[in-house]
Amino acid sequence: MNGVKTLSGKTIVVGVTGSIAAVEMVKVIHALRRRGAEVRAVMSDAACGIVSPEALAYATGHPVITKISGLVEHVGLCGDGGNADLLLIAPCTANTLGKIACGIDDTPVTTFATTALGRGMPVVIVPAMHHSMYRHPGVTANLERLKGWGIAVIGPVIEEGKAKIAGPAEIVLACERALSGLPLAGKKVLITSGPCRERVDDVRVLTTRSSGLMGRELALEAYRLGAEVTVIHRDRLPCVKNIVTDSAAEMRDAVHRFLSEDGCDIYISAAAISDFAPMPVEGKIRSGKRQAIELSPLPKLLDEVLAASPRPFTVAFKLGSDTEIEARHMLKRGAAVVVTNAPETMGSERGSYVLISGAGSLALSGTKEEIAHGIWAALLEANAGS
Repeated sequence: MNGVKTLSGKTIVVGVTGSIAAVEMVKVIHALRRRGAEVRAVMSDAACGIVSPEALAYATGHPVITKISGLVEHVGLCGDGGNADLLLIAPCTANTLGKIACGIDDTPVTTFATTALGRGMPVVIVPAMHHSMYRHPGVTANLERLKGWGIAVIGPVIEEGKAKIAGPAEIVLACERALSGLPLAGKKVLITSGPCRERVDDVRVLTTRSSGLMGRELALEAYRLGAEVTVIHRDRLPCVKNIVTDSAAEMRDAVHRFLSEDGCDIYISAAAISDFAPMPVEGKIRSGKRQAIELSPLPKLLDEVLAASPRPFTVAFKLGSDTEIEARHMLKRGAAVVVTNAPETMGSERGSYVLISGAGSLALSGTKEEIAHGIWAALLEANAGS
């Protein structure tokens, strides 16, 4: 499954420099192409010593640019009126960072960077170097300077005391965000996602079949569109702020704390928040005997958010077989949009949903990624028309 072609019709130039992380670029290029992008590669001499240009020619389907010729490739792709839409430099060494920050132009990659920056086209840089190099004050200053020029910098993943290059998913998301037009720029989006788990005893929990996939795709799509995204759930997603919670009480506390301390413009209640919780038993309930578990109702987090002042633009999810009447009641209580779905969609990669608002209803079906894309497209369209 290749997903939504978020980069269809876009041409991305990938500049590869002399880091060992260059060996990962075949995966990144394939990931970009799966999202619909046309990809061209340009390499420095140092990069050619690490990965063969033939490997990137195979990955892109085009000859690799290893020197600037009389065809002035940098102008044709990244100059004024050029064919490319974005320049991605990955991996980007400390040496190349310094050259770009100082306007030095002595490799094919830095020539492309100079041309792209002069044109004002989107540029994404993915640094890759030893952690001690990344902490160098000159490197830090160069990164801040490039960010000040509007360059998107995708920092390394710090693991085991090492600064590792961002993964293909993060790199592709950064490219999608840079090319989206950023319709959600400046907006804070808060999403509750996935299942909650209520403790029965020290080894058992009461939960649902929710996979959290719908919330995940809504969060990633919001990030692509330029929002500052926070997700409250049991998972960890790339490129967004993750607040990890387990039970409904923890999720409720986290939402109220976030709304009071940070606030948000858009709140999406996509989580399967527990309606009931048992009184937990210390230790482990012994097996072999019939047990009765009494469930106590829990507060409705959505109702509390809708009653808050100020109230964020709220997108509610309602699960059930006959939900339109309940959705209309939610709209009257303050929800801006209600998305309904049937129980069989829970835990599935696909589903059918109905988006209900004061303007009417919209049926959506497909993968959860396609649904999320459709929900955000409808929200943006409604906002543009309001």
